[in-house]
Amino acid sequence: MPSSDYDSASLPDLLPLYYRRLFPFSQYYRWLNYGGVQKNYFQNREFSFTLKDDIYVRYQSFTTQSELEKEMQKMNPYKIDIGAVYTHRPNQHNTVKSGSFQALEKELVFDIDMTDYDDVRNCCSEADICAKCWTLMTIAIRILDRALREDFGFQHLLWVYSGRRGVHCWVCDEAARKLSATARSAVAEYLSLVKGGEGTTKKVVLSDPIHPFIKESLEVVENYFPQYALQDQEVLSRKESIDKVLALVPEDVRKDLQGEFQNEKKPENRWKLIQLQARKKQSTAKKGQHFEKEIMLQYCYPRLDVNVSKGVNHLLKSPFSIHPKTGRISVPIDLRELNKFDPFAVPTISLICEELDRPKAGEEEEPSATTMEKDDERDAAERRKIRDYKRTSLAKYVKHFDQFLDALARSWKGELLRKSDLQKEF
Repeated sequence: MPSSDYDSASLPDLLPLYYRRLFPFSQYYRWLNYGGVQKNYFQNREFSFTLKDDIYVRYQSFTTQSELEKEMQKMNPYKIDIGAVYTHRPNQHNTVKSGSFQALEKELVFDIDMTDYDDVRNCCSEADICAKCWTLMTIAIRILDRALREDFGFQHLLWVYSGRRGVHCWVCDEAARKLSATARSAVAEYLSLVKGGEGTTKKVVLSDPIHPFIKESLEVVENYFPQYALQDQEVLSRKESIDKVLALVPEDVRKDLQGEFQNEKKPENRWKLIQLQARKKQSTAKKGQHFEKEIMLQYCYPRLDVNVSKGVNHLLKSPFSIHPKTGRISVPIDLRELNKFDPFAVPTISLICEELDRPKAGEEEEPSATTMEKDDERDAAERRKIRDYKRTSLAKYVKHFDQFLDALARSWKGELLRKSDLQKEF
């Protein structure tokens, strides 16, 4: 069995190698320091580590990149979570006067988990995913990315695979980081359409006029619905699935459709019959009838964990953290290749550690001992690390992260220039 077939028992042996030679500390610090525009921004950031046997260590904070590296290489966390930027250093929170230790800022974040779609997917349930239901994550990213950019004007969105069954979004614009809990709740509510728990049958209710945001979202869903819902999930093929769909239409329409479905077995044609009935209702009903749109949204629209988004001090799993159960790395997703993104092709820690030992054709030789002595020790270690991750399947994901950071850096430079000009005026 190749070591790329992940075995969770090997994690304690692999993590020290990962944090010593592969974790992209340089890019990670560059991201969370935000160009040093705000004093103590990195130093006042909370990190949380989950260690072996589910030992949970909160309120970690670090002064420099080097300090962060040393601590992570010492503790070898099974999971890393990132929290808010606080008024004081989180590792000194016990020494601060009660009530004065407050969360100030954090990226606006979104967490989409496949388990929240269990009532509308037939292929898998709970933590299991497959290529068929992964389409739901693709739809979620398409809808939310467009809305956050076009409706709210945000530019710096980092989409990250969770390592198992979902995706996270980090909105890194300065305006997003400064949002209050109330404003975060408002954004999350604006983006939420699917409402109600297990006891609610109809979870999407549309009214006239349909909001432009919902119209835009429907355009995305319509592109995927025929293949995803009708073919892959077979929502109009089996009796149990058909009954769930027909429970979302008015009672008189349901009876008509049940009769029509007796003579029409093809799911595509059954969907056309639903659309035809919806058009009939829309032409005769005084109140808006949009049940075919409500069905599509209930089955495909992103399901957000609003609590993750609205709390400034809420922790979220860090990019490049390892998922202990799958061994997969929580990697950034390149939206230019979103339709090709395959969660099962994301490298595991076992694979990239194995790749380190494979000689690569045309690879540069290691510098001689004499040359290494002349180098500054830290720079040499950083160069070795860069060479190391570039030899593995992690390389393309770090490259995408670099490109994201380059765009983000242009906004920092603009802010630094603005501050410099203001200082010259006084």
